[in-house]
Amino acid sequence: MQLLEDLSQHWQLEDPEERRTISSVTWAQYEGLLAQLGDSLAYRVNYLDGVLEIVAPSRRHETGKTRIGTLLEIYFLETDAEYFPMGSTTFRKAANQVGVEPDESYCLGTEKEFPDLVIEVIVTSGGSDRLERFRRLGVQEVWFWQANHFLIYHLREDTATGFTQTFGYELIHQSELLPDLDLNLLSMCVQNPNPLAGAKAFRQGIQKQQNQR
Repeated sequence: MQLLEDLSQHWQLEDPEERRTISSVTWAQYEGLLAQLGDSLAYRVNYLDGVLEIVAPSRRHETGKTRIGTLLEIYFLETDAEYFPMGSTTFRKAANQVGVEPDESYCLGTEKEFPDLVIEVIVTSGGSDRLERFRRLGVQEVWFWQANHFLIYHLREDTATGFTQTFGYELIHQSELLPDLDLNLLSMCVQNPNPLAGAKAFRQGIQKQQNQR
């Protein structure tokens, strides 16, 4: 597709976080693009009501999402929590005209069609409709990692009208899916310049908390 060739040439920068949106895209065209991309990791593709978003993640973006994913899996293992990693799987629902590829995603407790928890790393400003995409798939919790801290949103299906500005999600201070997770510890370890040291410090912190109970 010529579109991909043009974008690839435009994004040959040192470490870009480039994002392009295209309007009036049909669902068939969206699925055709997904088929052409296959398992390519070069782009993330999202779709909502005819608007296609194509993202070329930067190295900083990919490093952040991988480190968060690594630490969360340490947490699941140390706490013996049932989890099903779904990564950047393409989740789509034609009836709701939505398709998303989160940075990281997990089902908790049991494996499901759509994840319970998704992680999004924000390097540049993204579309304000990110939460709406996840709402249409019924994702319970969305975590944004931005400016070295987490913003946690939990879906309020019964009181969605009270959170219209955030598409039915409430901004909360502590995860309701993982209520025992120390977000301050997690944030500190994500920012550790040495990934191995950060992972060890995170594991030790979890073990210390468990021993204190």
